[in-house]
Amino acid sequence: MSAPPKIRLDRTRLAAPQVLEKLREAILSLELAPGTVLVRQELADRFGVSQTPVREALLRLSEEALVDVFPQHATLVSRIDIAAAREAHFLRRSIELELVHQLAQQESAGLVAQLKAIIAQQAALSAGQRYGDFVDADRAFHRLMYEAGNVLGLWDLVGRVSGHVDRLRRLHLPTAGKTEAILRDHRAIVRAIEAQDPAAAQAALRKHLSGTLSAVNEICRQYPDYVLA
Repeated sequence: MSAPPKIRLDRTRLAAPQVLEKLREAILSLELAPGTVLVRQELADRFGVSQTPVREALLRLSEEALVDVFPQHATLVSRIDIAAAREAHFLRRSIELELVHQLAQQESAGLVAQLKAIIAQQAALSAGQRYGDFVDADRAFHRLMYEAGNVLGLWDLVGRVSGHVDRLRRLHLPTAGKTEAILRDHRAIVRAIEAQDPAAAQAALRKHLSGTLSAVNEICRQYPDYVLA
């Protein structure tokens, strides 16, 4: 079996944050599936760095509950904790309900145009079944609303605690009709913001964020080795 490809880093930046970013993304995308053993020396070789930045990155990922560290034994990609996913979902829903309510009460022509552009991009990605890029565009859609609401720090907070629910969504995304449902929900949110209808914006957002957790039992049935129910 051939060795995994080397991962090139930007040598003008510190190594540890880049190792963290790339490992986190590999975990969230399920490229590194739950239960995968992470060997520091092997990761250091792949990134072309010493073990120190790898150790720092794994410590941060442990704090985010994305890896489980067993001292003197092994470090594993964590299984998806359904209880933690529900907590993260509660936090995100609480923040974004208030956020869309606020956005729907202010002048939003520029924001609406930007959100519609992302939806058009998502539609093309959905048609091509480019799920990884679709997820990136989905994040851009929501991040843009946090930025418009001047609460970008909360986006970072939500991101740090959402690893489990993000992985559930990644498992759910290829389900027939899922990307189309996301597009419908995004369009409904944008219509409500454009119409300056806070109640409709909140209703559309609530429906949008309920999709994956409403299917959690089926996801657990399909991927029993990935989840910690």
